[in-house]
Amino acid sequence: MKKQILIFTILFLAISARTSVAQYADLHDFNCATEGCSPSPPTLMAQGRDGNLYSTTLSGPGTNGVGTAFRVTPGGVLTTLHVFNDAVTGRNPYGGLSLASDGNFYGTASEGGPNGWGTIFRMTPSGVVTVLHSFDFSGKAGRDPHIAPIQASNGSLYGGTDHSLFPYHMTLGGSFAVCPNAISDVAFSPLIQAADGYLYGTTSSGGALGYGSVFRLSLACAVKTIYSFDLFGSCHCTNPNGPLTQASDGNFYGTAQGGNNDGVVFKLTPSGGFTVLHNFDRPHGANPIGGLIVAPDGNLYGITSNGGTNDDGTIFRLTKTGQSFVVLHNFDGVHGGTPVSIMQHTNGTLYGLTQNGGAHGKGVFFSFKAGLPSFVALLTASGKAGQTVQILGTGLTGTTSVKFGSGSASFTVASNTYMTAIVPTTGTTGAVSVTTPTGIRVSNKIFKVIPSISSFSPTSGPVGTKVVIKGSGVTQTTKVTFGDVTASFVVNSATQVTATVPTAAITSKITITTPGGVATSVATFTVTNSLIGRCVVSNGKMTGYCVGVRSGICREAYDPADCPVGQSVTNVVLDQCAQSTFHVNGSRGCVP
Repeated sequence: MKKQILIFTILFLAISARTSVAQYADLHDFNCATEGCSPSPPTLMAQGRDGNLYSTTLSGPGTNGVGTAFRVTPGGVLTTLHVFNDAVTGRNPYGGLSLASDGNFYGTASEGGPNGWGTIFRMTPSGVVTVLHSFDFSGKAGRDPHIAPIQASNGSLYGGTDHSLFPYHMTLGGSFAVCPNAISDVAFSPLIQAADGYLYGTTSSGGALGYGSVFRLSLACAVKTIYSFDLFGSCHCTNPNGPLTQASDGNFYGTAQGGNNDGVVFKLTPSGGFTVLHNFDRPHGANPIGGLIVAPDGNLYGITSNGGTNDDGTIFRLTKTGQSFVVLHNFDGVHGGTPVSIMQHTNGTLYGLTQNGGAHGKGVFFSFKAGLPSFVALLTASGKAGQTVQILGTGLTGTTSVKFGSGSASFTVASNTYMTAIVPTTGTTGAVSVTTPTGIRVSNKIFKVIPSISSFSPTSGPVGTKVVIKGSGVTQTTKVTFGDVTASFVVNSATQVTATVPTAAITSKITITTPGGVATSVATFTVTNSLIGRCVVSNGKMTGYCVGVRSGICREAYDPADCPVGQSVTNVVLDQCAQSTFHVNGSRGCVP
């Protein structure tokens, strides 16, 4: 019996080993002699409209090569698209590439270029490179850009430079501007745009305590530090060199490379609440540097650049609560070592780059099949009805339906890997689903349908008037206000809401709130029996002017003409301001 158990155990382990090997594939070994090599972090990989992956290498070809940009198929067929020239397009492109709405790729060279301090460039899918900006280190211009810029919802590119982070923004045409406030830290990872519209990023040093930070950047360049890492505090972690990712729960997830351990996986709320989900130990991975992927199964996937069975790095998985951590693959050096980047293709497979290992010792392009489903990726995460949204995927030819939440959309299939769809007036905030001949592909991100108000009728009336508000994206309306006064309402359709002018409303604009955002009318609704207000008295003297109510408390605004602050009550007529339903309670308050 023991012999049989031993045999079954050996067979199980053998099958498990074969399964693990089958999941991982070394698809291409970089060769410095003939092509680019030694990809270095952060090396962002971008999926193009053609379904191929695009990125950069730090060096090669040849001993004096200063880097390349390449295209590689999901099967591992690599084509060098551009060889960097130090004086023209720059050298050492650490950052990889990002895809923009024009179908082109954008990246940075960390040094060189016409002014010697790095460049921002655009590359077409065929490899034509145009330098859009050359850094010169003058004033607040920054230098040594290590990260690829990403396109934000306003259409502009946002990025930063190393050696005191100077955030910048730039149009696709190359109009460049530096944000006025520098962050005195070093950044090696690309920004992401979160559901709240802000851009978020990490710095590997600096922050309040000098061990790195997470910061927020508005599209108007306002900067705020969200969290500062602390070697000796509750975090016990430092150097968050990888990018953040945001899950459907609204929280951010990321990795920190150092500390008094071998790195951590963390969760961060938008308000700065920090939780360590996992502490690495070298036998199971060390120095997580490539950030995390939130996969369709809801789990987190990532890489460590060192540690594991062979100390060549690992691929790991864990839940968003930090449970069920498992090493999925141990790199062995022969088939890749020191992984620096990982991403998920819309075919469900994980792809990545290593800096070392492989046949030539200069890194590999690899894949890992974790049994994850195919999905569709959206190039924009929000929009109004009528807006065109670009969609990446696989097996799109023959698509029969596209839905934004519960609303059916019109669409155009351009190829098996790229299509566009128009946000419908009936669209709701939620996942986008694409029905293909082989199944339904669901977007890996929520799409926010932004509401709009086109008109309302009537344009004036007393309290209690029924106002018909027309627009789009209003199916999920959660709140209607006249000014700052909340009104009762009924959703009639995806394009119409009827609201009742509330008590205490004053002449103001109308606002509708949905999960997709807020819409405010251009025109003003006139409340014909608006209660202008009255003077407010405290201890026999004027203190304010009651002009409305918010949450049952009188809202006051000083009125020097009719209610001079500090003037004795005996010198004015209390009711010279229009009489209202409020009365003075003797202590500056107003009670309905």
